[in-house]
Amino acid sequence: MGINALGAGHSGLNANQQALNVEGHSIANMSTAGFRPQRAQFNEANPAGSGVTLSVEGRSLAANEDGLDVATSLTNSLTYKAGFELAAQVIKMADERIGTLIDISA
Repeated sequence: MGINALGAGHSGLNANQQALNVEGHSIANMSTAGFRPQRAQFNEANPAGSGVTLSVEGRSLAANEDGLDVATSLTNSLTYKAGFELAAQVIKMADERIGTLIDISA
């Protein structure tokens, strides 16, 4: 169980980091003429239960045409930050469990 948790935590860290990068890029470039913001979309990895993946899709409206809602982007960023911290806790707890199992078997 500990090894699976490490894998799930690792994929969660990667996906949330990429999502934060997408939101940061969209916010940083929202005033650029012709810029089209992107949206992060989480998907379960195959095989099921092995982690999460992230796809990035373009939005239909350009930022200068009110295509980027700053409040929504900031809220998403906070959500991705919390997801990143949760994934880090999963890794920490899995590491502690694996360490305990190693100590017991030694």
